[in-house]
Amino acid sequence: MRVSKEQLHKLIMDKLHKAGLTEEHASGVADVLVHADARGVHSHGAMRVEYYAERIAKGGINRNPDFKFEKTGPCTAVFHGDNGVGHVAAKQAMDEAIKMAKENGVAVVGVSRIGHSGALSYFVQQAANADLVGISVCQSDPMVVPFGGAEPYYGTNPIAFAAPGQDGKHITFDMATTVQAWGKILHARSKNEAIPDTWAVDSNGEPTTDPFKVNALLPIAGPKGYGLMMMVDVLSGILLGLPFGNKVSSMYHDLTEHRNLGQLHIVINPEYFTGLSSFKEAISQTMQDLNNIKPAPGYNQVYYPGQRSAEREEAYEKDGIEIVDHIYEYLTSDVVHNNSYDNKSPFAK
Repeated sequence: MRVSKEQLHKLIMDKLHKAGLTEEHASGVADVLVHADARGVHSHGAMRVEYYAERIAKGGINRNPDFKFEKTGPCTAVFHGDNGVGHVAAKQAMDEAIKMAKENGVAVVGVSRIGHSGALSYFVQQAANADLVGISVCQSDPMVVPFGGAEPYYGTNPIAFAAPGQDGKHITFDMATTVQAWGKILHARSKNEAIPDTWAVDSNGEPTTDPFKVNALLPIAGPKGYGLMMMVDVLSGILLGLPFGNKVSSMYHDLTEHRNLGQLHIVINPEYFTGLSSFKEAISQTMQDLNNIKPAPGYNQVYYPGQRSAEREEAYEKDGIEIVDHIYEYLTSDVVHNNSYDNKSPFAK
């Protein structure tokens, strides 16, 4: 099923509003989810709506949070999310970080006590669209075995980065610190597709290709990914005085409870360093250099980070966004949720 960005946005917004969000916050969540689907990252798009709707309906997301922006220094602040939807809190926190970086050259803004915030690329692109460099990291619930371990401790703990080039183009990446994000396995489940045996392990710690048998994810590049996910947990959890490691709340365990998650935005103003014009020129040169590199056997081209997602977005603008049929059917139904996620393991089916 293919739908326009505008149609998908309205379907998501209406469903989340019906679940209990204000129209403003429902629209804000829809902004982030449509961004993900439009860039081909369906694991963080419309397929998440029913989970959010169930958590909202059951009280696990504060429908009317008291957001507060607390400036703690010339370049530092904490945005208190009051366990509202993470997408809206993280978006507003990035808006404040952008203002601070424009004025002072750099901003470090923690986003404290929020729900799941979706694709981090959305927030770093806010910064890039304002001619700034954006970095964002956030916690997630423990579902990854540390290098050498047999039990989960950290989450997928993603990292995102964006830098502006010329002509409105950006270098962007958004990556889990696992071989693959949990949302990708959910997407494989939604399509009944196998996964590579390098993504995850089953209950015996053995590699599995069955997305329904996944019991833990694997860190990217072994000890290197393990170190990165630890760094993210420190910056977005411990630094903000929030639960950390295996104390981070589960996405599915109890949908009536608030999650108290953390996120950290770092924004840098190139004008305070090499100068904006020369920075953007060099970023564009980097893009061109990468595109001009001779491709390896089996590849047609070298892409700069974010290029293929931007190309997908352009194609979807023309032809519509592809949505799995059963997700479309849910979005167009009168059902708020089907009680599918509450009190399940982190690897709920």
